[in-house]
Amino acid sequence: MPADNSSENCSDPSMGFQASLYAATYVIIFIPGLVGNSLALWVLCCFIKRESKAVVFMMNLAVADLAHVLSLPLRMYYYINHTWPFGSFLCQSCFYLKYFNMYASICFLTCISIQRYLFLLHPFRTKSWNYRHDVAVSAIVWIMVGAACLPLPILRSPSLTNNANACFADLGVKQLTRGASVTLMVVAELSGFLIPLAIILYCTWKMRQSLRDSHAPLQQADERRKAWRLILGCAAVFFICFTPYHVNLPIFMMVKQGVFGSCLVHHHVLNIHTVSLCLASLNCCLDPILYYFMTSEFRQRLFRHNGAAFLQRFVHLDNSRAAASTAKEDEEEEEDGKRSENVLMAYFRPFRPQRLENESTVPPLSP
Repeated sequence: MPADNSSENCSDPSMGFQASLYAATYVIIFIPGLVGNSLALWVLCCFIKRESKAVVFMMNLAVADLAHVLSLPLRMYYYINHTWPFGSFLCQSCFYLKYFNMYASICFLTCISIQRYLFLLHPFRTKSWNYRHDVAVSAIVWIMVGAACLPLPILRSPSLTNNANACFADLGVKQLTRGASVTLMVVAELSGFLIPLAIILYCTWKMRQSLRDSHAPLQQADERRKAWRLILGCAAVFFICFTPYHVNLPIFMMVKQGVFGSCLVHHHVLNIHTVSLCLASLNCCLDPILYYFMTSEFRQRLFRHNGAAFLQRFVHLDNSRAAASTAKEDEEEEEDGKRSENVLMAYFRPFRPQRLENESTVPPLSP
């Protein structure tokens, strides 16, 4: 798109605001995201059956979150030091992981919602479905999202800027033709936002309607209520983390392509883009909360195994202390016995020679 002259004269917002917000956000979410997703992956892989409650999709969601979380220290380094000494390849890899995590998370949240809806409201249609089908769907999601995100490092790369040490928010944007820009935006918004949003909203609405069925058995009603809470949690994460970014994305691309001439619009859109990207990274912390509060089996397994491990460690420590205390008491008793024996020997020692001398002076009895 041709750039508007007035847009070209607009300077970008202060890098201090962007860098401070990005750095603060990544510092806040790094430890909770790392611990929460690692713990979630451990529980989901080791202690929950693959056939139950979309666990395969949750495992893949945790892997996608971990991939992004592990790149956060490099992002923190850049936004704190304002320089990138690690080379172009690592910069583009971290940049790629950000969007790869975003769209993989969107797809897996959608898959979780679809599966819970189908399994509870259409059980006969999904009777032959098992965890192998979940694995196949997950593989397709990884391949499709990975391929769809490949153009991103081409559109934003260090070669498009004059600064070799620039990365992330400071990367230049490749100028595209109007047709290519429109096509890219339509595909990204439809496949990455509008269609998943419509599916999640539909599943949430249908599950909510099913709860009003008073003729459903008590156990089935309870399962539907749990599934509705899980789908509602997926919808909440989707709205909080991904909706602001995708609402602002078309306007952001038009600003970068020079469509808007107003510097005020230019500054506001770029600032909103920064905030929306920070919100998008929050899903790394919100997804483990989703597993914990919306999935009773995950919560039970986590408490059971962590509680058992803690109890076993406590009992082992208590037994060790008891054994050490017993050994110490035995040692003290032994020392007391030796001390008493020494006192008695010291007391009777003066009498022993006299007794032997008296015995030697007694005449022997005559035969």
